[in-house]
Amino acid sequence: MTSDLPVGTILVLRPGTSGDPLKVRFVDMDIRSRAAILQLDPILDREEFNVMLRTDAVQIDQIDEPLVDVLRRSDEPQFHQIAMRLENLGVTDWDLWAWGRPDVTDVIDQRADATVVDLGSFGTPEEQQATALAVLDHLWAHRDERIGRLVVIDEAHNLCSPAPTTPLERLLTERIVQIAAEGRKYGIWLLLSTQRPSKVHPNAVSQCDNLGLMKMSSASDLAELGDVFGYAPEALLQRSPTFGQGQVLFAGGFTTAPQLVQIAPRLTHEGGSDVAVALR
Repeated sequence: MTSDLPVGTILVLRPGTSGDPLKVRFVDMDIRSRAAILQLDPILDREEFNVMLRTDAVQIDQIDEPLVDVLRRSDEPQFHQIAMRLENLGVTDWDLWAWGRPDVTDVIDQRADATVVDLGSFGTPEEQQATALAVLDHLWAHRDERIGRLVVIDEAHNLCSPAPTTPLERLLTERIVQIAAEGRKYGIWLLLSTQRPSKVHPNAVSQCDNLGLMKMSSASDLAELGDVFGYAPEALLQRSPTFGQGQVLFAGGFTTAPQLVQIAPRLTHEGGSDVAVALR
């Protein structure tokens, strides 16, 4: 399957209602992901979990309104329990639900040259995690299509913690580690970007075959990188604190030998900048 979009198309999705809104359809998410959001255990919460399995019976995906309203109108009292859980956890207040409208997976399936999913603008970490999980679950569910994709996770320490605590965090970390370990044979490559590699789950970092290291001042992080990426010479790693802007150490399978390179100035207009602080 090829894309019908013009060559060079870049789609940017952000939370909110203007432009291209970043939305997720709850009922289209993997059942384990929905359970993690609702903090449901299939054994300990077996009745509510079973009710959630049957929510498709109310054809929620065809209704353009909040899920909790649909559930409360149901004649089955068990659906009211799910509605109560949604409200008690504050899930209904999240600004990411599509409620029947197009969502992020629909946009991804258009196969633009690049699709940017802006997670940082969400108000809560849970919204970021749920959206990331919806995207990664969708890519993994369609892995047999073997469509070549590069998945870039910026600020990876926010999504792949070495010590996840909530059901949602654990499931998201598990999915990222799975894609890092198995994704390449399906054409799904993963690039993790972070300023604190020690804050990323070690099972994900250890699957990385290549390293691109910019300026880093943390001695402990550099020591850990040396242990994980044995193909990166220690002498070059130790030079990292002195790197200038645009200097990068490349090592691994994508280069014949470890090398320090200088990145050329960008060709496109740079939109971001530091926040100006007035002097008193």
